[in-house]
Amino acid sequence: MRGFLASSIGVATAAVLALPLALPTPALAETAPVTPAGSTQSLPLVPLGPSATRAPGVPGMSASAGRPETQGLTAHEVETFSLVGVIWDDAATELHGRVQVRTRSVRTAAWSDWQDVETHNGEHAADPDAAERGSRPIHGATAPLWVGESDGVEVRVQAEPGAPTTRAPSRLPSGLRIELVDPGAEPPATGSDGKNTGAGGDGDGKGEVVPAMTMETAEASAANVPHTSLGANEISALDKADSTADAIFASDGELTAAAAPYIGPRPRIVTRKGWGADEKLRESGFVYTSTVKAAFVHHSASGNNYACKDAPAVLRSLYRYHVVSNGWRDFGYNFAVDKCGTVYEGRAGGVSKAVLGAHTMGFNTNSMGVAVLGTFTSSAPPAVAVDAVARLTAWKLGLFGRDPRAKTTLTSGGGNLYPKGRNVSMNVISGHRDGFATQCPGTKLYGKLGTTRTASAKLQGRP
Repeated sequence: MRGFLASSIGVATAAVLALPLALPTPALAETAPVTPAGSTQSLPLVPLGPSATRAPGVPGMSASAGRPETQGLTAHEVETFSLVGVIWDDAATELHGRVQVRTRSVRTAAWSDWQDVETHNGEHAADPDAAERGSRPIHGATAPLWVGESDGVEVRVQAEPGAPTTRAPSRLPSGLRIELVDPGAEPPATGSDGKNTGAGGDGDGKGEVVPAMTMETAEASAANVPHTSLGANEISALDKADSTADAIFASDGELTAAAAPYIGPRPRIVTRKGWGADEKLRESGFVYTSTVKAAFVHHSASGNNYACKDAPAVLRSLYRYHVVSNGWRDFGYNFAVDKCGTVYEGRAGGVSKAVLGAHTMGFNTNSMGVAVLGTFTSSAPPAVAVDAVARLTAWKLGLFGRDPRAKTTLTSGGGNLYPKGRNVSMNVISGHRDGFATQCPGTKLYGKLGTTRTASAKLQGRP
């Protein structure tokens, strides 16, 4: 079933109607709304190597038989950035080759060693026929790489020898560009902490003061009412009994008997406002699917070189890369988890709702995507991050009556493992590689999914 679009205003209206009618009207702060900063520098790559070795009239092509095409940039001084990635014109074209970057630190003025960038990233995307693909130009892209605050960059992209016969040997995709993303400064600490303090705030009867927000920020925040107040920076944790109320909201007031006893306690969730999402970047409105039958676990493949205090900046960078560079309508994942186990709201539309994401090409419908920030191909994920995935899935899957240890059936929307229309049996908690031929979520994180299923089911209270 295709996802359906709900206007942000409609969601906000529904949220208001869900509140008791006797509540006092929130007072709006008089300060001007804060628009998050951030920027993207997009620089075209050029042919590299001695000019004498290039074929005349064919940019980047070597005149030597069998020598792969190479493009890049020599060392450049640029405006400050913290995340890099390479994009190209056609999202349907794969980059068969190697991408490496090195960067200059703002803090130390030292250049890093060459770092590899994960080239196969197209499987993190909307389904092939999704409306999201037709709303704006979609680019091919590598995985993003977090490098920290930097002001210099050098990049080289080399096609691998013996390229597939579907394209000319040793050719790179057209329109290669390096994207340098600055997440902007940390947003000011405005808004509530999400605790259930009641509509009266401090009890003076004047109502809660809502911080000044743009219309887009207010719409995204309203999607999480009544789980938290409008303008909240986080959604507070709930115990298992109180989390049943979340299921009633998620099911539009119709809680099934099967779901009621098996809902895990809600974890603390940092909202989009809490991590500083610039809501003007994304497309307006929210897109929903019918239900949540499965959770796909991912790693962001953006590297492990970040501190937990930097996680909001990493998220702002990933969000900007997904929307501005890749051309997606919003952040791709429904949730993110950092190395310290903090859970973050991802794609806008409401944390308890069945929001259609762009995380597992072919299986975005009726599923949710959770990305652990980092790369876990050879590095083990922190235990607190794995535990956070179990806690998040125990709650979110429980809202829709799903047993984390069970199997479910999803219909493929098209991909490199299953053709469009095929019904596929999968674990309710699956890795990205279960739905698409990819290394994601990394061997080390994938190996933890068995214990995650058991822990998630235990948190739900299942026997």
